[in-house]
Amino acid sequence: MGSLTQGQPKGMLSIGGKTLIERQLEALRAVGLNDIVIVTGYQAEKINYSGVRYCQNPSFASTNMVETLLCARQEMTADVVVAYSDIIYSSALAQAVASSCHDIGVAVDADWREYWTLRYGTTETDLESLVVSESGLITEIGRPVETSVGLAYRYIGLLKFSRNGIQQLLSIYDSKRAVDSCWSQSGNTFEKGYMTDLLHEAIVSDIPVLPIITRGGWLEFDTEGDYTTGLNLLQNDLILGDFPKKPPC
Repeated sequence: MGSLTQGQPKGMLSIGGKTLIERQLEALRAVGLNDIVIVTGYQAEKINYSGVRYCQNPSFASTNMVETLLCARQEMTADVVVAYSDIIYSSALAQAVASSCHDIGVAVDADWREYWTLRYGTTETDLESLVVSESGLITEIGRPVETSVGLAYRYIGLLKFSRNGIQQLLSIYDSKRAVDSCWSQSGNTFEKGYMTDLLHEAIVSDIPVLPIITRGGWLEFDTEGDYTTGLNLLQNDLILGDFPKKPPC
């Protein structure tokens, strides 16, 4: 994101007078989620909010999302909502995710094409697979694809794991860690695993991974253009009125 995040973690990007992390804290607390843990990495000292516990990934420069999440392993003793730090979302979406009864629930956007057109002027960039079967299971996620044809949903980076779901994912993680196995979907080394790598391993192990469907209600910040787009949308309150397409369970 160029100069916008120079010298600070991306989650500390300020948009409309609040950082991305501040906006997430507000959305979570608005729906009663007050037991919050932030896993820090790059310039951890720049992130300092009251009422939050902290874990740190000391190997942030050489690892990826799965390893970062597991730095908070000791905190995951009950149901947990997991969110990437470079997104923001409405309280309605936070509530839909938090109230999901799925063991492994993944927020997915059914209206992603409209947002992608605003971001990029096209729906044919920054694409990855996300397939929901007729039975309602996610059967594929996170594989890079070259066309949006057939892509009904977009992965957001907002998830809900029950205590049972956490144990299922930890079992996969520990098994792969024991043999330092690469991730089958991305081909990345174990330390470089994406969250979608872990979800893919669950899917191929016949562990149910289910969608939490929304229509908008979130923004992602990957580029300077995202900042401009996000600022315009926030000024017009265009992400604040979403509701899930259907009840989460």
